[in-house]
This record gives sequence, structure tokens and C-alpha cells, in this order.
Amino acid sequence: MLRRHGWTLLLVFAGLLLPLWAFAELADDIHRQESLVYDVPVLEYAHGLSRHSLDLFFSVIAKLGYQWGVVPFDIVLVIALTVTRRFREASYAAIALGGSGLLNIAAKQFFARERPSLWESIAPEHNYSFPSGHAMGSMTLAAVLILLCWPTRWRWLVVALTVPFTVLVGFSRLYLGVHYPSDILAGWAVATAWAVAVYLLVYRGGVRRPWQAREG
Repeated sequence: MLRRHGWTLLLVFAGLLLPLWAFAELADDIHRQESLVYDVPVLEYAHGLSRHSLDLFFSVIAKLGYQWGVVPFDIVLVIALTVTRRFREASYAAIALGGSGLLNIAAKQFFARERPSLWESIAPEHNYSFPSGHAMGSMTLAAVLILLCWPTRWRWLVVALTVPFTVLVGFSRLYLGVHYPSDILAGWAVATAWAVAVYLLVYRGGVRRPWQAREG
């Protein structure tokens, strides 16, 4: 059973249930407006690193984590998969990436958490804070690419590129003072769970794998 269904069981437990549990714990605290003991200290630590060179670096990383990088890459990925007639892979990417954005909008409106205001940010944001859209977007893209590439020889290269990028994007939001750490953790958790849930749906509970056959 483990040999046949081990991949699916791992995805369900580590990629779906654990992230959902983590998000539920964070969301419950935020919904009850309880402060998380690590939020302010971590933000203060990040702010303590500030200097001009890092201001520029993390400002660029933040833009790459959304309008300059992740969003354009999402669009190009879906188009490229569609043009090459990888319709199942294109459907998975489109649903996971597009759905993640919609989930983030809905969650922000539901929790309506105000942004941190410990100092004046050099890149202020004016919508709600929980969960982080940058964290969700970058993590969803990373999860989609890793899951699509896992059956191929490129999987570890993709992991090596996407994981550090996702961490940098998350930390950039702390450095810029526009998110609490709990916003970042919640974004990563719900993005992982969503990407895995859609993968299990599109690939029939993990029975199928990406790239097995062209469809259409």
C-alpha cells in the first residue's frame, strides 16, 4: 500500500492536512484578535537590519514577488502549457494560481486585519494584511512548479530556485514593515494546502502524474 499510495499519502498529510491545521490555528487567533507573541519582535528584528542597500534589494524582491515577477510568470506558464497542448497541466496551473489570488482577496476581506504600523514603510500598502498576498502568490507558484516537475529530472533544481525565492519574498514583507510574520506563515500554509488540493483533484488523487500523456 505504501509503495502504491505513498506519494498520495505524503501529499495529503504534509501538503494538505498540516498546512490546513497551521492556517486554522493562525486564523483562529487573528479572528479572535489575539496578539501573537512573535509578531512584533520579529518585525523589530527585521527593521533593525535596515540600511540603504537592503532597502533597494528587498524593494526589488517584493516587486518580483508580485507585479514584476510572479504574476507575469503565472500568465506565461499557463499560456505556454496551453500552446504546447499540455491541457491537464495548464488546467492545474490556471486553477491553482488563479484560485489562490481569489482566496487571498476573500480572506483579507473576511479577517480585515490592519497592517503593522511600527514604523513608516518605504513601500506602504493600504489594503488588509492577513494573509499576505505576496506570500500566497509566491508559495502557490513554487508549489505548482514543484508538483509539476516532481516526476522529472528537474525537480531538485526547481526546489533549489523556488524555495529560497519564496522565503526572500516573505522576508521582504517583514523588512518593509507591511506584514506581520503570522501573515506570511498563514499565506504559505493556505497556498500550499490549496495547490496540493487542486493537484489531487486534477490528477485524480495522485493516481495520475504530470506529463504522462498529451491530452486534447
